[in-house]
Amino acid sequence: MTPDDAREAASAARPAAELLERLADRLGGRASVSAVFGDPVERGDVTIIPVATVGFGFGAGVGVGRKNKEEDQGQGGGGGGSTWAVPRGYIQIKDGQAVYRPIRDQRMDLLLAALVTGSVAVRVARALVRSRGR
Repeated sequence: MTPDDAREAASAARPAAELLERLADRLGGRASVSAVFGDPVERGDVTIIPVATVGFGFGAGVGVGRKNKEEDQGQGGGGGGSTWAVPRGYIQIKDGQAVYRPIRDQRMDLLLAALVTGSVAVRVARALVRSRGR
């Protein structure tokens, strides 16, 4: 790579770096529990604070190229990002005591119950087969 090519690549990368910085500022500022679920709620002597797993991701890229010095050079770039949040539970504050209350996913409870039941059924079946073989 010639020094001119290196300078061109560096100048093309600068907008991508600026784009990444802007994306991180915007997405990071919006990726909060209160932005998704609201602020803590107070009713009488009880305060409820929502708890969630919140994250963001982003990416960007840029390209520069040319076949030879006589042809026009090609350029390209792009970027994007997203935020996400998953409710996990809430903190209940009452009478000076704070207690975390998880939100349970009933589908996961059913899956766990099915796995345990299936595992027990397999063990019972194996035990019956062994006892009949003796």
